[in-house]
Amino acid sequence: MKSLRLLMAARRVCAELGQMPALQTHAVKSQWLRTVHSSSSPGPSVTTTSSKTVAPFEDAFAKDQRDKASFVQVLDLFCGRDVRRRGHVELIEAALRWMPQFGVEKDIEVYNKLLDVFPKEVFVPRNFIQTMFLHFPRQQECAVRVLDQMEYYGVTPNKHTYFLLAQTFGKHSHPVKKYQRMMYWFPRFKYANPYPVPADLEADPVALSKVCLDRIAADRDAKVTVYQLPASEVREDGTVQEHSHLVGIQSPDQMSLLAEHDPSYPVIVEGPFPLWLKKTCVHYYVLRAEPGASKKVEIGAERCFYYPLQLDLDLERDLGDDLSFDVDDVEEGPVYAMCMAGSGDERTLGRWIHCLQESNPILGQLPVLFRLTSGPQELTLPTQDETESPKEGEARQSSTEEEEETRQSRRMEQ
Repeated sequence: MKSLRLLMAARRVCAELGQMPALQTHAVKSQWLRTVHSSSSPGPSVTTTSSKTVAPFEDAFAKDQRDKASFVQVLDLFCGRDVRRRGHVELIEAALRWMPQFGVEKDIEVYNKLLDVFPKEVFVPRNFIQTMFLHFPRQQECAVRVLDQMEYYGVTPNKHTYFLLAQTFGKHSHPVKKYQRMMYWFPRFKYANPYPVPADLEADPVALSKVCLDRIAADRDAKVTVYQLPASEVREDGTVQEHSHLVGIQSPDQMSLLAEHDPSYPVIVEGPFPLWLKKTCVHYYVLRAEPGASKKVEIGAERCFYYPLQLDLDLERDLGDDLSFDVDDVEEGPVYAMCMAGSGDERTLGRWIHCLQESNPILGQLPVLFRLTSGPQELTLPTQDETESPKEGEARQSSTEEEEETRQSRRMEQ
C-alpha cells in the first residue's frame, strides 16, 4: 500500500509538471531536488544586513585618540563582528601601516593580537602535497609580513607567537619557519653592537647631545661639558632673547694636539654634519686644522748620526703579486674638539671657542675660520626674479625694449 501511494503521488506530480511551461518546470524540479538532497550549511547563519557589513579599515583606524587601547579596540570589534572574519588580510595589512602612528610598533602583545585575527585551524594543510605547494599563500604571506615588521623594529617573538602560528598554519608552514629563523638569529645579534643606541632617546636636547657626543668620540677619556643651557633672557628694551643649548666634548689627547698647533695656521670650525640615531637626526660641529698645521719637529744635531730614523727596504716581489691596485692616502687635519648647538650661527659657535680658551689658552693666539653650511632647517628666501609672475616678467621685458628703442632713436637724431 505504501509503494502504491508513492507511485500515485509521483504520477500526479508528473501530470502537473507536464501542464507547466518549461522555465517554471525547471524551477520546480530544482527546488524539489534541493529540498530532498540538500542539508543545512555548517556554522551559524550569516546575515547580510547593513549593520553587519565591514567598514573601511582605513576609516576604522583614523581616530583622534591614537594609543594602544584604541588600536586593540579596533581589532576586538572586527573579531566579534563576524565568526568567519572575512577581510582579515586587509585588516592586518591596514593595521601594520597604522601601528607607528599609534605608537605600538614595538609591542609584542599587539603583534600577537594581530596574529590572533586569523581564523584558527582553517589554513592548516591536510597532507604533504598541500604543505609543499604553499597552502593558502595569501594568508601565509600576510603572516610573514607581520613577522618582517617585528624584525624591522627589533621585536623578539615569544612562545605565544609560535602557538598562534602553529594553530593557524601548522608546524611546517612558512610563517613558522620564519619564526624559527628569527629565534635563531635574534639572540646572536642582540648584543653584537658594543655601542648600542638607547631604546628610548632622551627628549631633552642637552641629554641627547651628551649621548651623541659620547658615541662620536673615539676616546673613552673624553669629557663632555655643558657650556650653555636653553633659556630665555628679557632685555632692557622688553624684547626676549632665546639662548640655545651648547654642549661640547674634548679629550686630553686633543688638548695636547691643540697645544702643538702652529700659530701661523688658522683653526677651522666646520659643520653642520648630520648624525642619525634611529629616526632622530642631529647635527654637530668640529674644530679642526688643515693638514701640516702642527709644529715641525726639529732633529737635533746629535741625532743626525742616527738619521734616517726609518729604513725602507725594497723587498723582492713574486711574479704573481698584483701591483695594479693602489690606494691614495688622503691626509686630513686633526680634530681638536666637537660640539652640538641649538643654532649653528657664528655667534653661538664663537661662544663655544671662547669657552674652550679656559682649558686651551693657545686659542687666544690662533685665528679662527668659520666654514658653515646652511643646515636642513634653514631655508633660503626666493629672489625677486623667482617670485615675480610671468605677466610681470613680460611687462618688464616689453618696457625694457621700449626704453632701448627710445635710446636708439635719440642717438639717430643727434
